[in-house]
This record gives sequence, structure tokens and C-alpha cells, in this order.
Amino acid sequence: MRLGILGGSFNPVHLGHLFLADNAISALKLDRVIFVPAWHSPFKPGPLPEHVNEANANDRLDMLAAAVNGDSRFAIDSCEIRRGGVSYTIITLEDIIARYMPEGKPVLIIGDDLAAEFLSWRESEKILELADIAIARRINSAAVKYPFPHIIIKNDVMNVSSRALRQKISDENDGSSCWRSLVPPGTRAIIEDRQLYGYKGQNAQNELSQAVIQQIETEARQTLSIERFLHSRSAALHAVDLCRRFGADPAAGYLAGIAHDLAKQFDNKLLLKIAKAEKFAVSALEKSKPNLLHGKAAAVLLRDHFCINNKDVLEAVAFHTSGCEDMGQLAKIIYIADKTENTRNIDTALRKLCREADLDSILLAVVERTIIKLKAKSADLSEDTLKLLNRIKKNQEMHGSKN
Repeated sequence: MRLGILGGSFNPVHLGHLFLADNAISALKLDRVIFVPAWHSPFKPGPLPEHVNEANANDRLDMLAAAVNGDSRFAIDSCEIRRGGVSYTIITLEDIIARYMPEGKPVLIIGDDLAAEFLSWRESEKILELADIAIARRINSAAVKYPFPHIIIKNDVMNVSSRALRQKISDENDGSSCWRSLVPPGTRAIIEDRQLYGYKGQNAQNELSQAVIQQIETEARQTLSIERFLHSRSAALHAVDLCRRFGADPAAGYLAGIAHDLAKQFDNKLLLKIAKAEKFAVSALEKSKPNLLHGKAAAVLLRDHFCINNKDVLEAVAFHTSGCEDMGQLAKIIYIADKTENTRNIDTALRKLCREADLDSILLAVVERTIIKLKAKSADLSEDTLKLLNRIKKNQEMHGSKN
């Protein structure tokens, strides 16, 4: 196996690192690139500015692991972190050769920002004996000659650095900086969840982990048909908009929206089995049409497989199909979002109502429209839907009498 070695602080890892590793694999015909995060780099002495929260070694390892998730071309070796202190390239190189036993010399990948000083590195001559040196362009678009054997990787210069990223994340608090598109999604989730580098965005205090939400979205994309997944994501986005408008938690709305059809592909036997195990009160309609249980089954999946214990989210997912008499705010929002998201074919009046009316007025219109649609198909009506309709009307009459 022909190996490449790419060291650095990866604080945080960003798309420039992955772009460079990808270029090296292609240009040098490598089988794998090993990312080696430093405990402390000899090239970057000194701490971060005080206003920026430093990521610890485990944070940096987790961000790297999230960044290369599922890609067998990339490995992560934590030898320098385990070793602690300042690690020199020659020590790491000897260690990796002994453990990985590569075919031929491994390729040590360095940026042209470090290459000019290579001959001053500790035991640089021995490094040249043990490894081929590949120099990637990071700051110089034009070719540069160096006084030692090397290979030039003719990559495009990607103008992104970890230092600049840390500053962008910190500066976001005053609304002047964008950084999320510069890191892999899994890395972004860890930064937000752990509030790294001074991050204090809108999700920083949320109990729902962005990493878990991404995991659930991946599950939905992989198990649902593409059309069903796109419906779920559209419902999730619609739910976020409604949550912001009515003062509910947008992260909870997105999670419930993306997960509400998670059990839609389950067959009837499995749905009934879950209902029996959970001792659900299964109506006669649900017995005849077990697919109506998919919301309740999805809530069980969220709770048991993804450890989601947010009661509002579980209720919203469980009752998005037929509703229930005592729905909470988030459950109402998901019921509405499921039936009025932008890929649905609904009339302009209802879309306008979704943007202008209060939550219960929207819910009433959506429930009435659902009932009309079911009657037109000569479909049976759920008792829960009828109870919900009566409760909304009763509440509106009560509020109307007070006014």
C-alpha cells in the first residue's frame, strides 16, 4: 500500500485539508492519506488569542473523524497526541513506517508555506532517506524550486486556513462573518454543539445535538425513497419557519420534520409488532390500515435508536398523521408542515393563511382541508382527527366569546 502522510494542527480541519489530500491521492497514485494531528506543532508556537476558545485534542480528533466519515482513502493516526508535547516529523515518520509497513517510501505531504524551511527541520536528511517529499501549493500559485529532492503537487490554491476560520467563527457573533461552507458538515456540527472557537450562534444553547440531527437526516435519506425524503426535508424547513414565527424551538422543528416519516417504509407486520410491544391503543382504522401507525413507530425509533427524549419532538412525530385532541405547539406545527410544505399541491389561499394567520387558525384550515380530501376519496376518517377538529372549534368559540 502506498501511503501519504499529512500532518498539522487541524484546528479545525477544513475543506482545504480534504482538497489537498484528495489532490495528493490523485496526483501521486496513493492508496491512502494518513492525517496526523499534532499535540503541539513546532511550527506554530504560542496559544490562540484569549477571546477564541481553543479546541482540545479530543475535539480536533472528533472533527477529523467526522470530516472523513465513510471515506476509506483517509486514515487518522493520533500518535503525536498520545505522545504529547512537541512532536518532530522524523519521530512520527519512523513510528508510522514501523507500524504501517508501507510499500516503498511513504510520501510526506507538506505545504509550500513550510517547504522553504525544510532543510532546517530536525534530521531533515534522514527524513529524505525515509520518505518522498511532496510539496503542495498553499500560498504560491507559481512554481517554486527547492534545494532538495521533491515532487510538486499541481493543486489549485484554496484560500482557507484554520487560523482564519477560527477568527470567522468568533466574529460571527457580530454578524460579519460566514464560515459554515468551509468545513465538512460533521465538523460544523461539532463546532456548534461544543461552542468551539468562541461560537455563540443560535443553536449554542440547544439541548438537541446538531450532530445527532445530521445522523437522523442521513438515516432518512438512506432509508426513504428520494421523493419521500425530499418531502421530509421540505416539511422540516417549513417547520423551522413556523417555529421561528410562533416562538418554538427551530432545531426541534427541523428534527421532528426530518424524522416524521422515518418509519414510512416499514411493512404492516413490523408496524403492528411495534404497536403491540409499546402497548399502543390501536384503533379499528389503524388495524385495517397499519401504515397509519408509521408516526408512532418513528417516535419509538427516535427514542430507542437515537436516544431522543425531547417530549415535544416525540409527540409531534407520533401524531403528525391524524393529530390528537391535546396536541402541543410543536405537534401542531409538524401536522401543518407535513400537509402544507412547498412540494405539496395546495391552494394559494391556504398558503397565504400559513403566512398570516395564528397557529390554531392555520391548524383548523389544514384539518378541514384534510377531512374534505379524505371524504372525496371515500376514505375513513380517524377519530383523533375529528376530536382535534372539535377541540380547535371549541377553543376558537371560547376565545371568540371572550372578545
